[in-house]
Amino acid sequence: MKVIICGAGQVGWQIARHLSSEQNDVTVVDNNPELVRRATDTLDVQGVVGHASYPDVLDRAGAEDADMVIAATHSDEVNMVTCQVAHSVFGVTRKIARLRAQSYLEAIYRDLYKRDHMPIDVVISPEREVAEAALQRIAAPATFDTESFLDDRVQLLGIALDDDCPVLNTPLRQLTDLFSTLRAVVVGVRRDGTLFAPEPRDQLFSGDQVYLAALHEDVDRTLDIFGKLTQKAERVVIIGAGNVGLSVAKSLERSETRIRARMIERDRAAAERAADALERTIVLHGDGMDSATLAEASIDRADAVICVTDDDKVNLLAAVRAKTAGCKMTIALVNDPTLVTLMEPLDIDAYINPRATTVSSILRHIRHGRVRGVYSIGDAEAEVIEAQVLSTSPISGKAIREIDFPEGALMGAIKRDEDIIKPVGDTRILEGDIVMIFALADDVPEVERLLQVTVDFF
Repeated sequence: MKVIICGAGQVGWQIARHLSSEQNDVTVVDNNPELVRRATDTLDVQGVVGHASYPDVLDRAGAEDADMVIAATHSDEVNMVTCQVAHSVFGVTRKIARLRAQSYLEAIYRDLYKRDHMPIDVVISPEREVAEAALQRIAAPATFDTESFLDDRVQLLGIALDDDCPVLNTPLRQLTDLFSTLRAVVVGVRRDGTLFAPEPRDQLFSGDQVYLAALHEDVDRTLDIFGKLTQKAERVVIIGAGNVGLSVAKSLERSETRIRARMIERDRAAAERAADALERTIVLHGDGMDSATLAEASIDRADAVICVTDDDKVNLLAAVRAKTAGCKMTIALVNDPTLVTLMEPLDIDAYINPRATTVSSILRHIRHGRVRGVYSIGDAEAEVIEAQVLSTSPISGKAIREIDFPEGALMGAIKRDEDIIKPVGDTRILEGDIVMIFALADDVPEVERLLQVTVDFF
């Protein structure tokens, strides 16, 4: 499969890494020579320096026989024109564009652009993806990370264990015996800053951050067993009225569960725009790090605060100030993955990485068949891979205990037809099963080999 990725920033680089590791013919295009050099030096990809929307640049990138173009530059206009040129000049059959501006998105979602006039097959909106991630965090307030798999039947839950956790110092094998009907599996543990895939004899300790794969119906019970309350958020404060904040607020207003929201924005013009765009959300003009403004927003009675300004440091500090003022749960938007290690010391409950969210969304939209999705854990420390088992796969027909998984990999769940199966040693993997596997970054290539990963595109 020949794919051209326009934009070699963090999103483009991550997509190129995933697709090139699956033996696709990938070419990266960017007008920054340093970014192109970084991609070609670290990945098995080709690079072209130039403006992605220029026909001659796309021609040099091989658009004449390309199967797909993914336009993920920092400019909406460049991304749209790139898709137009790829379609009109080169006849590329599959075009994906990342768009941020709400005006473009509203027009596209209302079908004001006809396919022949603006030929984009899939539109990815980072703001909408981040808003959806924020809503998932609010829906599971006891978790610091969450993502859905296997057609939304299985939830990945990131839980920080406290001193009062009922299952501390208990071997995982014993947990399985105690809660034999619980359809949940501990697939990853971060302890003292190190992430690993646990073994059945391993115990859990206070301060651990654990990742579990739980059937959707068993999420509340799982949280209860691990000592977490499952009370839903009713009052939410949003700090930041940019595109992300507006998307979150509008999603909350559309939610079936009635959630009372207040928004804080320090820029008066942005605050006025937000007030005009929202129906039930109260918008306050002020600084989200100011104690008086937080008090006016009743932060002490809020179930959650979502800090989504365009400044990571402001988001972190605002979350800390809100938690100090009495807010039950804090969620911070963090673009820089190296800041994730500060979450625990700062007592921030959850974070959202828009780049990782966008990458996961793009991969989910472009893949069809064998690899159905990839979710990045932490600072690319591990991945959760959802894939369909081939008849030629080394794991097909084998019981899990017979499979030579690398030490850093664990199977979290299996979907067979309409059934979700909790994997145990005797569970036999069959052709056509869809599996959810947690794998540390270094072990991902071996997991892909066991799956004999291939990618079919829509």
